[in-house]
Amino acid sequence: MRRFLNPAIAIVMLAIPGAVFANVTGTPTLNSGQTLSLDTGTVVSSGGDIQFTGTGISFQGSAAGQNLSPFGLTGASDFTGITTSQSTLTAIATNITSTSITPLTTNQIIAYQTNGGNTGALLLTAVSSSAITFQFVTFVSTTPVITSVLNNYGLVPAGFSNSGISPGMLFIIKGSHLASATSVSSLQSTTGGAMLPTLLNGATVKVTVGSTSVSPAFYYAENVQLALVLPSNTPLGAGTVTVTYNGQPSNAFPVQVTASAFGFAASSGTGSGQAHAQDLSYGYYSYNRSIPPGSTIRLIGSGLGGDPTRDLQYVQPSAASAINALAHVYVGSVEASIFYQGPEGYPGVDEVDLTIPANAPTGCNVSLVGVTASGASTNFLTLPIGNGVCEDPGLGTTGNTITAPSGQTSYSVGSVDLIQSTVPTTGGGTQTTQTAEADFFSVSGITIPTSSSSSSSIGTLSLGGCIVVQSGLTSTGTVPTSTVTTTGLNAGTITVTGPAGMATLVPLSTIDPGFAGTAGIYATLDKSGNSTLPASFIPTSGGTFQFQGTGGTIAPSVGPFTTQVVFSTPLLTWTNQAQDATVTRSAGLPITWAGGSDGTYVVISGSSIATALSAYGFFTCLAPVAAHQFTVPSYVLGALPAGTGSLIVENETVPQTFTATGIDFGYAIGLLSYEINATYK
Repeated sequence: MRRFLNPAIAIVMLAIPGAVFANVTGTPTLNSGQTLSLDTGTVVSSGGDIQFTGTGISFQGSAAGQNLSPFGLTGASDFTGITTSQSTLTAIATNITSTSITPLTTNQIIAYQTNGGNTGALLLTAVSSSAITFQFVTFVSTTPVITSVLNNYGLVPAGFSNSGISPGMLFIIKGSHLASATSVSSLQSTTGGAMLPTLLNGATVKVTVGSTSVSPAFYYAENVQLALVLPSNTPLGAGTVTVTYNGQPSNAFPVQVTASAFGFAASSGTGSGQAHAQDLSYGYYSYNRSIPPGSTIRLIGSGLGGDPTRDLQYVQPSAASAINALAHVYVGSVEASIFYQGPEGYPGVDEVDLTIPANAPTGCNVSLVGVTASGASTNFLTLPIGNGVCEDPGLGTTGNTITAPSGQTSYSVGSVDLIQSTVPTTGGGTQTTQTAEADFFSVSGITIPTSSSSSSSIGTLSLGGCIVVQSGLTSTGTVPTSTVTTTGLNAGTITVTGPAGMATLVPLSTIDPGFAGTAGIYATLDKSGNSTLPASFIPTSGGTFQFQGTGGTIAPSVGPFTTQVVFSTPLLTWTNQAQDATVTRSAGLPITWAGGSDGTYVVISGSSIATALSAYGFFTCLAPVAAHQFTVPSYVLGALPAGTGSLIVENETVPQTFTATGIDFGYAIGLLSYEINATYK
């Protein structure tokens, strides 16, 4: 069985009343290129918290920091005041968000959070281009702290209708000091009659619902994460989870135990993206080996419901083992026939076998979601459907273009966009703006979709389907940001020419101090942030617009390029906009439009935030423009929290790819966007 060890997605507060702390202190000198663990005070080759780059401090992994000088905290006296009081440091910990700090100066104080989840502060006492010297104090907690409890596969956070844990489920507990940090447990075997243990790496877990407590069995136990199987006799209802390590109990973390809360496994182990899909001979499907319509496939996950025979050990399933928790599975909004759903054999692991409908849409990212009889959805994933290498001809993507950067530690992307955007204003009216933009970046890391921009639909969703992204809010009540790391590329002078004439895109680094020293971002904006394009640059009759770049002369750079964007005649209009401002999540949401040219597509997206539940949801659906209507399914809307947010309808032109030296992939797109405020009930 493959192990999915899921990474943390948000910085959390770890100061818990009653926690026991042991200070780690030191006065190290860190040379350029060296990495230090702030939890141990030692220079390490990997797994450290900070690296001195010669010009600044770069935080590694999930560690983060914050320069306290802008808050008026500098020098030895302020440092002593902060580091002698854990509560003082905790009070400013919500500002610990930076992944790098530069420039560095003597007497500068930096608050930080380590990869181990501990808080601390350092005082720079000497700074040069070759080394820095500093004092530091890290408050290392020895008390277990739980920050989240999730389905191991679906990873839907608390606050959503499809969240929670269920009897027989494989679930994870995330936090800090949950088990030994120096001893890493191996994945526990359940073959040959072996049973999962209820004590592992010094940790035990108790789940309590009402007056009943049960002890889940472990797959593995690590300092920041545990994986366990919830006993099938666990009562349903509101309960708590507690971890005990070295005789110290954690906080009692609230959970909801439901009869079923299924989540599909993703290939990435992140709960989103491409599904972990196999044929019945256990061969894997991928972008380069897509699923022919009519095929029967094997999916795995967890949360269909309890099965006491498999709580602790492997038992071969049979047809009689079925647990029919899912009433429907939709592939690209077309219902698929479920061949089998029930235990896979290993404790906590379920299997869903289904036949891809003959009329299912084809593409590289056809949406996949399961729905219960009550309307609750699973997590949303995608499948590559077609023959051989998958293909989305209307979107300009194929399996080859998607996997081109595979195996690289980074890849470079260029995009040019011509945008007409209509958004609501604070006075109740609307404002329409036309802008041209260009971005050239070298990218490393994984981007978590958090933006309402439909540009995120390129390469992530095929026509005819919908996906939903669900996340909790950060400790400050905001949506978690992307973990992607980017380096701007110089593209020289970029112009766009259309029916109304030519305009020049300027580097944002020349007009906004916030972008000083940053290459790669260009736009038709002035220093006040207003577009320099005339209001009629994109006429209502559309037209052809040509982008040209001279190529950069300052490294890192890209070479010359030419590409174009073609807007339809006439431009698309959203015809039932007023009726869509109130969204009833239990009912489908019809969207209608007029205009737009065949071959383009419409992106329908929306978001909702429920601050009281610490929940944020965002959906995207893609439809061909020729259909002139699309109904967002109730199971998509029901995956969003009730709250306030937005609804957006956009017409995107078919992406035009272009090449240039210095980039792996380039595309040009035209975007017509209408946004309204929306209430989700």
